[in-house]
Formats: sequence, C-alpha cells, structure tokens
Amino acid sequence: MADDTGRTVAQALADARADGIDRLDAQLLLAHRLGRPRTWLLTHDTDALPAAIDAAFAADCRARADAVPLAYLTGQHEFHGLLLEVTPDVLDPRPDTETLVDWALAVLAGRPADAPPPRVIDLGTGSGAIALALRHGWPAAEVWALDASPAALAVAQRNARRLGLPVRFAASDWWVQCPPGRFHLVVSNPPYIAGDDPHLPALRHEPRIALTPEGDGLAALRQIVAGAPPRLHAGGWLLLEHGHDQAGDVAALLQASGFDHIQHRPDLAGHLRCTGGRWPG
Repeated sequence: MADDTGRTVAQALADARADGIDRLDAQLLLAHRLGRPRTWLLTHDTDALPAAIDAAFAADCRARADAVPLAYLTGQHEFHGLLLEVTPDVLDPRPDTETLVDWALAVLAGRPADAPPPRVIDLGTGSGAIALALRHGWPAAEVWALDASPAALAVAQRNARRLGLPVRFAASDWWVQCPPGRFHLVVSNPPYIAGDDPHLPALRHEPRIALTPEGDGLAALRQIVAGAPPRLHAGGWLLLEHGHDQAGDVAALLQASGFDHIQHRPDLAGHLRCTGGRWPG
C-alpha cells in the first residue's frame, strides 16, 4: 500500500509495550483503530500499518500512558454483558459495580411470584450501565435512570436506544426532581471518594463530580439514604456502592434512617463494596 509506514503490526505493538502500555490495552487500541477483532492481529502481525492508522495508534498510546481510560479511547466498554458507549462525560464502568447489579437482580428474583411488576430507580446513572443491566436482566421491571448531567443523560439515552432497552430517563440532582410514586428498589453508585484521596490524580481524566462529593466522601450517600424512605414501598430495598472502607459508615446511615435487614456484598477483591437495607413493612 502506498501509505504504508513500513512498521508492522508486531513492531507497533512491541513499541507500545516498550513505552509501558499494557499488552492487552495495546492490542485493543490497535484493533479498534483497524476496525478488526483483536484475534486478527495475531494472524497479521507482519502486515504494515497505513500511515494514518499508525499515527492515530501512537496518539492513543500516548494518551493511555497519561492514564486516559481505555474506554475513552475506544469509545466503548462491556458491562454485565452489554457493550456500552462511554465518553469523558461519564465514568468508565468498573467490573466491581457488577456486584451491585447482581445483588439488585437477586432482590428482584426474591419478590413473590404474584407481586406487581417492580419499579426500580438508578440514581446518578452516568452511562446508564446499572439501569440498562437491570432492564436487560429483568425485562418486566419499570426502570428509571436519573442524572444531574445533561451530557451523561445523553450518553445513557443513546445506549438505551442502541440496545433496545426501554428505560425512562429524567434530569435530577439525586431526589430533587425524582418522578412521583414509590419504588420497590433503589440503586446507586454515587461519588464516594474523599476529596483529599491520593488516588484522585490518577483518575483526572474522568469527571471529578462523578468521583467525589469532596469532603469525607459521604455527602451523596447521606443525601440518598436520607431521601429514600418516602420513595420506597414497604419492603423495598436501597442498595448502594461505596468505598472499600465505608461499609460501616453506610450501614450506620441506613440504621439511623430506619432500615432493617442491613447487609453487605464484597467486590472482586473481597472488599465490602456494596451495602443495602430494606425499608420495613
């Protein structure tokens, strides 16, 4: 090809590794730029790259080395079996958040067989990952997804349309513009990192407002727990993701607000990552 650079697929990947890029990340970035599956690279490692592809891949590697999330560079991320569009307007979905989805689906499965279709709400939906996974996993549910960011809601709505999952969206700062009526299940992965947490600089490319409420990191969790009782049916559940060291604090918030059956769920590393409680009745 006239615009080949002479650098092969194998050489480009080797250079990326030499620059500190994870092997899998480099393969995914190059496959994305080529519009090919990752397995294609393994059988075409001697192919020369077109100049434009090579330059774009090099730029992607520089961005990745600067801690830009892989999902922002490829524009997508798989979550709970769904391929989601991801942009810098939303958090890059974490595998640990699937713990919250699995727990929520178990709560829905535990409802009586003759119970009415459940109403579910996801507060701070971001890309729509949790809400869409719940709608996909429990098609009978009426699922609402709220976010205060218009840009985030736009991403979530595009994901819902592309996946054909009918979720209802609303702009709301937590409970402020919540749709009327009570819910059987409330879920949220709110910002919970403390404002002075030393890990925040490494997350600088993600929206800070979705990572931390500043202060001790508990402000959003406090607001959600405090506002939940009048929005829950008797016997309804509130399930929350939080920091690895916040399980006790969140349990105390739930207990102080009158919740019972307070429980925890561990993440993939064994840390207590989710805490929830049932509204009595």
